Amino acid sequence: MKTIEVVAAIVQDGERIFATQRGYGEFKDGWEFPGGKIEAGETKEAALVRELREELDMEVKIGELFETVEYDYPDFHLTMHCFLCTLKAKEYVLKEHEAARWLLCSELRSVDWLPADLGLIAKLQKMQSFAR
Repeated sequence: MKTIEVVAAIVQDGERIFATQRGYGEFKDGWEFPGGKIEAGETKEAALVRELREELDMEVKIGELFETVEYDYPDFHLTMHCFLCTLKAKEYVLKEHEAARWLLCSELRSVDWLPADLGLIAKLQKMQSFAR
């Protein structure tokens, strides 16, 4: 089974977290944390900055690695490095996504997350409950 290695941004703005809905491909309409594939010779952080610019015209400050998710989809194994991020500028443009939402932690389960991203929700909600 082939492995795909990607990076994802858990973008926070106060108590809200940014979620995007895929606009294309096999997982169209599923919700995810934005990001994408790491190119050869690229660091994880550089890949995340590039992907967010390409897909959303979004500028972020990358924080700590939140979690690395290992998930087996039917046709491939996904390794997803998820970083906590904050916005440098509030503007963004949906170039490849169908929709985007800012969700409170209590609202995270209100969208239909892709399976690999779903595993992060409980951890995010637990983290947020300690932050209060």
